[in-house]
Amino acid sequence: MGINRAGYTLPQSDWFPLFLNVLRGFLGEPHWEPKRVSKDGCGLPTVSNTVNELAVMFAGLARDKDKDWIWDAMCKHPDLIGGFNRLDSTAIKAGNGLVLAKEGADGLLGLSIIHEDFPQGLGIVVKIAHGWNSQATWYVARAVLGVLGFELRNPYPLHRQKAFIVPGVVPPDRLEKLEQVVTWDEWDPNSDRWYYDWRKYSNPFAGEGGHE
Repeated sequence: MGINRAGYTLPQSDWFPLFLNVLRGFLGEPHWEPKRVSKDGCGLPTVSNTVNELAVMFAGLARDKDKDWIWDAMCKHPDLIGGFNRLDSTAIKAGNGLVLAKEGADGLLGLSIIHEDFPQGLGIVVKIAHGWNSQATWYVARAVLGVLGFELRNPYPLHRQKAFIVPGVVPPDRLEKLEQVVTWDEWDPNSDRWYYDWRKYSNPFAGEGGHE
């Protein structure tokens, strides 16, 4: 591209306006400007986006997947995206070429999905209000992908607990499918039950005080 590598980690580098134009193209807003520009964890400049803007852009990834190499590369090498057993890498594997996923900072997950019900691509962004929580994010992602026909495995078995997905996580027309997505591991409460009369073995004088 002929861009000088000196200062390429700064927003005044020649590549940064080109990057902004790519975002404007996905958003369909030629005059869009970021409200904030700051340094990402990788050292490169990044921009602020609303959750809705992120969802629109993730939908664009699915819509334009054949225009570049990004979709194909992420699907072929999912463990390079987040890492083995990470949520985004596992979601990509579960999608079998129809799902891209990328975790972000502070409880953020973006999903780009190819689905027959959404011919222009489907973008979903999960944001955990209280910040990063990989377990909570995974349960939400499992439910969201589940109602769309993708089975995301659960690496966090709950012992004697159940994770409940609150109303509003999926549209009303998919609530029936949500009921079929099990977000917990079944357990038999009788496995923790004592079958003998514990009173027979209790000290009848216990708790009556032993001080003289």
